[in-house]
Amino acid sequence: MVRFVSIQSLAATLVFALCGAGVTSALAADNYKVDPVHSSIIFRAQHVQTGYVYGRFDKFSGTVKTDNDPSNMAFDISIDVNSINTGNEKRDGHLKSPDFFGAKEFSTITFKSKSVKSAGENKYEVTGDLTLHGQTKSVTIPVEKTGESNTPNFGQRVGFASTFTVKRSDYGMSSMIPMVSDEIALMVGFECVKQ
Repeated sequence: MVRFVSIQSLAATLVFALCGAGVTSALAADNYKVDPVHSSIIFRAQHVQTGYVYGRFDKFSGTVKTDNDPSNMAFDISIDVNSINTGNEKRDGHLKSPDFFGAKEFSTITFKSKSVKSAGENKYEVTGDLTLHGQTKSVTIPVEKTGESNTPNFGQRVGFASTFTVKRSDYGMSSMIPMVSDEIALMVGFECVKQ
């Protein structure tokens, strides 16, 4: 038996489906905690103006406040400098030394947002204080919402990513320039769990 559906019923169903899709992609006002197991902070430096060396920070934490109104959003990230990992123990030790990060004295890198603006669909301009090597400066970085999910195993989650550059000399880290590039590229991806 064939059942006929009226145009009105079909239209109502379509509108309901579209509205439902919009609700799942919106950022409701919630607090999230960074899941370090499913997140990464990677950096890239150029060596002797030739090749690139990559590294990462293995230990970090943070919180994200989401909202449909970007001006109410907030990002707060803390990185353990001593967790630096370039895959070479000797190089990691040098990077922790006073020549670079001075990890004994400046053991933490932090970023605390001051304002968030929309920069298009799921994209934001995030301005905040970056504290590195004991110096704090205002930076604006692009942030993209990469997705969200709600599953029985992992709970409600939202993801963010950013790629940006920092000049280490701006933070008093001028050793070995240009043997090691002044401009450092950072690639950050966070998966955050609703609290």
